[in-house]
Amino acid sequence: MTKPAATRRILPTSPFKPPATPTPKEFAVGNRVTHDEHGLGLVIGIEDEIAVLVNFGSRQMRITSPYSKMTKL
Repeated sequence: MTKPAATRRILPTSPFKPPATPTPKEFAVGNRVTHDEHGLGLVIGIEDEIAVLVNFGSRQMRITSPYSKMTKL
């Protein structure tokens, strides 16, 4: 059996920058997005920099900040 990959902790003194997480300002209604767990979707609403409402075809999900698993296409 293999162990699931653990998230790595970024030390403050590390020369490598942590990956940037998109802010709600980067998402707009009508944007196409992809999510690591839910797949392709369409942004249908934004809630005051707290969450983004996304239609993934068969279901609608409310994705809350931080958006580390979701990227804009």
